[in-house]
Amino acid sequence: MPETIEGVSHVSAAELAEIWNDPEQRNIYIIDVREPEEYQEAHIPGIPLLPMGEIPELIDQFDKEAEYILVCRSGRRSLEVSKYFQSEGIQKVHNYAGGMLAWEADVIDGLEHVITSFSMKNLERKLAK
Repeated sequence: MPETIEGVSHVSAAELAEIWNDPEQRNIYIIDVREPEEYQEAHIPGIPLLPMGEIPELIDQFDKEAEYILVCRSGRRSLEVSKYFQSEGIQKVHNYAGGMLAWEADVIDGLEHVITSFSMKNLERKLAK
């Protein structure tokens, strides 16, 4: 069950892994908000990268009715982005508590799914293998 911290719902590693692996929950967008160098070192397979610094210029293009889970290294930056989403009218947003430091499932390296042209379609995660 998600926990609320600083007014933002937080999901655990187990909850995120369940959502990540469940094709029935593909309507939940999971977004990595770290910097490209961090993402390149290790990231959750199939999860797109959209660095937090690019989000303000794109926020009006996000579907305000969609549901999002935001990921960073430790959970702090993604918490700040979650609060920003809320301030912009996106209420179904969750922070991944613990960030990549708490992720114990599969990771890959490289720049697999970097968002270079924004669309909601481009935010869809690739199915886990």
